[in-house]
This record gives sequence, C-alpha cells and structure tokens, in this order.
Amino acid sequence: MTSLATRSIQADIVGALRRGDRQQASLLLSNLQQTNRALTSEDFSHILEYCATAPDPLFVTEALELMEENAVHMSQRVYRSVTRALSKGGYSKEAIHWLTLLVEKESSHNYLPIFNIFLSGCGSTTKQSDIEGCLEKMETYFLGKSEITYCELLKRNLSAVHDIWKDCTRNYNPSIILQRKFVRALTTLGDLRSAYRIMQHMVVLAGQNTDHLRGKGRYQRSRLDIPVPALTELEDLKILLGCDLPSSFQGKVEESEKCSTDTQPELSQEENISFENLQLKGYAEFISTGDNLSDKSVLDNGRMARPLRLVPATVKKFLLWSFNDIVHACVQLNNCQIAEQLLLEMQRIGLQPSKFTYDGFIKAVMVGKGVAYAIKVIVAMERRGIEPYNDTLAALSVGSSRSLQLNLAEDFLARISKPQPKYIHAFNALLAGCDMMNEPERAVRVLAEMRHLNLKPNLRTYELLFSLFGNVNVPYEEGNVLSHADVSKRISIIETDMLNNEIQHSFVCMKNLIRAFGAEGMTEEMLKYLNVAENVLWNMDPYQKSDLYCIALHALVKAKDTHKAIKTFMTIRSYGLPANVAIYNIMIECCKLLPCVKSASAVLSLMLRDGFYPTILTFTSLVKVVLAREDFEGALDLLDACIIEGIQPDIEIFNTVLLEAFEKGQIHVVEYIVECIHRAKIRPDQSTVWYTFCAYVDQELYNTAIEALQVLSVRMISEEADVLKEKGVIVEDLILSEEPDAELKIMKTFEATEHLATALLNLRWCATMGSTISWSPEDSLWARRLASSYDGNRRPHIFTSIVPKQFVV
Repeated sequence: MTSLATRSIQADIVGALRRGDRQQASLLLSNLQQTNRALTSEDFSHILEYCATAPDPLFVTEALELMEENAVHMSQRVYRSVTRALSKGGYSKEAIHWLTLLVEKESSHNYLPIFNIFLSGCGSTTKQSDIEGCLEKMETYFLGKSEITYCELLKRNLSAVHDIWKDCTRNYNPSIILQRKFVRALTTLGDLRSAYRIMQHMVVLAGQNTDHLRGKGRYQRSRLDIPVPALTELEDLKILLGCDLPSSFQGKVEESEKCSTDTQPELSQEENISFENLQLKGYAEFISTGDNLSDKSVLDNGRMARPLRLVPATVKKFLLWSFNDIVHACVQLNNCQIAEQLLLEMQRIGLQPSKFTYDGFIKAVMVGKGVAYAIKVIVAMERRGIEPYNDTLAALSVGSSRSLQLNLAEDFLARISKPQPKYIHAFNALLAGCDMMNEPERAVRVLAEMRHLNLKPNLRTYELLFSLFGNVNVPYEEGNVLSHADVSKRISIIETDMLNNEIQHSFVCMKNLIRAFGAEGMTEEMLKYLNVAENVLWNMDPYQKSDLYCIALHALVKAKDTHKAIKTFMTIRSYGLPANVAIYNIMIECCKLLPCVKSASAVLSLMLRDGFYPTILTFTSLVKVVLAREDFEGALDLLDACIIEGIQPDIEIFNTVLLEAFEKGQIHVVEYIVECIHRAKIRPDQSTVWYTFCAYVDQELYNTAIEALQVLSVRMISEEADVLKEKGVIVEDLILSEEPDAELKIMKTFEATEHLATALLNLRWCATMGSTISWSPEDSLWARRLASSYDGNRRPHIFTSIVPKQFVV
C-alpha cells in the first residue's frame, strides 16, 4: 500500500465520519493495517486532525488503539491532536491520563505546549478539579508556565483570573498581547476597574517601545519567553522621559504604583468605577464639533500626546482592541460614563476609534442618556465620513422603538444596507411600538418591508401580530357582526402563516389571542381558545393558567355574561389555581351586574381569607356595586373607609362616584367629590372636568359650568401655586393666540402630554367665551364656595329616589 493510497483511505475515513457513518469509518480504519510496510504517524495524521477539530474523542481512541497495536511512533503532531480531541470532546480525565503517560514514556518532547492544548480545549463543562489536576502535574514535572498557559487559564472565574494575574506578574513582565488577553477576560467577567488599569499599563508599555515588529509587520517580543521572575515588577513600569501621557492617565498609573506586587495583581474586587469627578470637556467638544481625531493631538498643556506617535500600527491595534473590549463591556454593565471617559482618552493619546468602537459607544450612551444623545454621535461620525455598522443602526432603531419614537425607528431600519435574519429583533421592536401606540397602519408597512427583504418572522413577530390585529374596533367602539368576521379572518391568516413557517403557539400567543377575542366581545371563541391553550400548552405553569383565566373572566364581566363569569371563577377555585387581587376585584365588579352587595361582601371575605389585602381597585369595584343601587351614602362611606385603611385614593375612584352623581343629577355630590379631589392634592383628569362641566350644564347653570371648567383645567396643569405661575407665563401666549392654527399648535406642542393639551384647549375655549384666565384658582368664587360649603368633611345633601324593587337585596 503506497503512501498515496494511505492518504486516500484517510480521506475516505474523514468523509464517512462527516456523514455520520461510523461503522464504515471503523471498517476503513482497520484496512490501514493491511499493508506490507510499517505504519507511521503520517498514516493517521489527517484522521487525528479531523477528530481534534470535530471533536470526536471516541474515534480518536479507536485510532490510538490501532496505532499502539502496530507500534506506531507518536510524533509531536499526534500528541497535540489526541490531546485536543479528548479535552474538547469532554473526556478530560482520559486526556490527563494520556498526558501522564506521555511524560512518563517520552523524554524528547516539549510537553508544555501539549498541556496548554489541554487547557485550551477545556470548556465550561470541564470540572475545576480536572484543571487543577492538570496544573498539579505541570508543577510535579517542573514544566513551568508560559504566557500561553496564562492565556488559557483566563477562561475561569473572576477570582481565578486575579490569581493568574498575580502568578503571571511574579514570573513575567507581561507583553501587550498577554495584557490584552487579561483585559478581554476581565471585561467578559464584568470587572471593568481591573481591565481599565491593565489597559493603562498597555499604553505605558506601548510608549516604551520595548516590543517591535518583524520584517513582515507581525508583532514580536524583544525577549525570550522564559518563565523566570521578572526583572522589573509590573507596578514599577514608569513613564519614560520624553513619553508624555495625558494627566488623567498619569494620575491613575501613579495611583496604581502605590500597590506592591502582591497587592497589585488583585486589582481590587470592585466591578464598577466611579468617574463622577472626571472632566469630560474634551468629549463634549468632540461630539459637538465633529473634528477629526487626528487633529486633536494637542493637550491642555500645549504639548503633543507622544506615547503613540511612533508606535507601530500593529501595537496600536492591540490597544484599540482592548479599548473596544471595555467600551462594549460598558453596554452590558449599563455604564455610559466609563465609555465616555474611554473615548476621551483615545482622543488624547491619538488613537483613532474604529467603527466597532463607535458601535459599543453608541449602544452605551443610548442606554444611559437616550437615543437623542446617541444620534449626536452618529452625526459626528458622518461628518468624518464614517458610516455606522448595520448593528449600530439596528440598536438605534430598537432604542427609538422603546422610547416610542417610531418615525426615527423606521428611518434607522431603512438605512440598514444588508438586512439579515438577525435584525428581526429590530423589526419586532418596531411592531411592539406600533402595538403600544395603536398604529396598525404603520405595522402593515413594517410587515410589507419585512416581506420585501425576505425576513422570516419568528415567534415574537406572531405574538405581536395577534396583539396588533386581533381586534378591529377596540378601544373606539364595541364589536359588531362585521368586525367579528374581520377579526376571525385576520387571525386565520396569521395562524396559517405560522403553520407555513412551522411555528407553534406560545403562551404569549394564546394570551394575546384570548385578550383580543375578549376585547372584541367574541366570548365563545375566547373560551374555545382558552380550552385549546390548556390542552396544547402542556408545560404551562399554574400561574400562567391563572393569568389566562383572569383575562377571560374580565372579558366575560365586561360582556355582562354573569353566568359564564361565575362558572369561570368556580373553575379557578376548583382547579386550585393561584388567585390574585385582580381576580377578586373582577368578581366584585361582577356583583354590580346582579346587583348584590351581599355577594360582593362574600367575595371580599373570601379574598381576605386567602390572604389578599384590598387595594384601591378593590374599593373602586365596591363603590360601583353600591352605586348600582344609587346608594351614594354607602359610596361616600367606602371613600372614608379607604382613607382610614391607609390606602391613597386615586382619580379613578373619585370619577366613578362623579359619573354616577352627574347621571343622577346629584349636583351636591358632584361638588363634594370635586372638593375631595382638591383636598387630596390629586390632579383632575379629562373625565373629571367633563363630568363636572356636564353636571352644571344639565342644570342650566352655564356661568358656573364655565367657571368650573376654568378652575379644573388650571388644576389639571398643577395643584401647586408656584408651578402654576411659572407655567402660566409660558403657555398664556398659546392660550390667547389669535392665529387660526393656534389649537393645532397646542396639540402638536403637547402631543406627548394629552392632559396638558386638553387643559390648554379648555382654557382657550373659556377665554373665547369671555372669561379672564386666572392662574390662581383658589381666588375663584366657585372654588371658595366649595371650600366653605364642605369644610370639616360635611357630607353633601343627597336627593332621595325610589329604589327599584329588583335592586333590593
């Protein structure tokens, strides 16, 4: 069998292993020994290399057995491949045993690189004891450690990295390459402080020019890699004469020099740095002016930043990579201040940021300071002719979507040059924003763009689609026959598309579907999907199941289907599902439909026995029950009880009484509730103003209605007199403006604060009706009358009416 034939068999064996045909591979392996000449390690080299790469520890063991049977001499290449296959394949104990045999049998090999290969192949599943066992054997056989050894050990936990640094600096003056690996490990493990300090030493070392380049431009150490105690301790690395560093760097390096060799390697256990006292003037200039960094070489003291002026490009790359590591770690640790300081230091030492640097920096400041701040950085980049990464644009789009700036989010998505499947999360974020802002038309546009770019939807996409298009009329009007048919058609189309993409329903999908059907008033379909969810989502936990039942219960009460609501509540109890305050509040509100105060009291008693304390929503539901019987005294008693229990009332509970009083013509109750709202320092909302205004209009008290409208609108802006005077000066010109588009300008200016826009439009209408706008509502005769009439919490006069017999308990 010729050497060419042997290589052919090796290729066939590797091909069989790649196909998963292990039986054929084993048969071909046995054919290797059918030769008249002795086998050599070269006859197994390609097989062992594949097993090391795959990894395939089982087949490498089989090959080793055949090699031992034929007394094949093991070369250095064989030892490396076998060690890598066993360690990467999870057979760490077998790998250590193999290394032990290697040291005992062979005496002509350099064993340290092979032990390093074992450490390199150890993954996250390798036991710490196996790694410690390997290190003990290295000590036993006096193998020492090289820089590669330390690099491989950096994959351990943070305390281990600190110990390795301590050991490494005892034996070496670490090179820039090794320090760069320490920076990478520390940032991965979240220790920014230690990574930052090592990076400072890297800058010092680069400025000393102790390392240089080979002829081909590759990095090369200026000394031999011999593990002996370092001649110069790391903390004694000082800034050489004629090699200036920025003052911020110098201070930090001098501070670090105060530590001894034994204390410095620990690098402090703090994982966060506080740069609150650092001046970022240069950074502010950098963002605002957008000048080229290469022109920013003059420091505050007028001298050139010389540390990196004569440093080779390859060394600068190592520094830039370390800066990038820390900047991107700032994103994970939500620390934009450190990222800002790093960019400023890069500017000062003349290190040009890369696109990857900007990518991390933009993501960091976007989390810490918002999208608007990140956009300034993008503008500065574009002034320099630097185009951002697609990943950066996708991150900006996600940030804009989360802050509900949907136009910006859409623009950033459109700028992505090569959309890939990984950017589906940015499209999903925009769809989520459309859902929150109730903009289904924009969502349709986004879906059309996804289809145009051939972006395949994922499960999250469908979850959002059910929420976006699961109802038609809500919240503007109740569902009808046409809207029900439209909803069924939409959901059917979405589910068909899910089936085509082989995506199954998740809990969130079912939750959104059940909520959509319930909101549209399609209770039969809702209960059908509730049953489907119980049967299909077999891994659904009791709390998730309770959540679905709560949504269905709320929809049934809203649809006034008390029979099914009670049945659903009994099902929750019989299944032993965990209840919550929301479920009991819904059932108390259900008692309003009966109406039955005793039933509400029974539910409240059950709620207390289950260990749930009433909330403001509980009292609001109880108020609705008693008001269903026109029991205003009972409603006011519940308001007093709420305050006695230490529960802060909200505007919703007051509006509940206010609405009923307005509808029943109880003008004194309306005034009493308005005064209660004012004394509780709660700002009225649009509903409060509307109910009060209509109550007076129904009684034909038009002047009082306008005065009440003005006072309550001013209180909508603020309850504080100082705030009102300050804001009044700002907005009075808008209110009294005679421009034809004044109303439109108010709505656009205060688009994000609807209550403020409403208040200003109300005041403008009052001014149009001839009222003088006053920013001191307490001076109003109407407000003073209410304050004096109900001083001392005197109850209002309530007109009695005949309670229908069917309402009597």
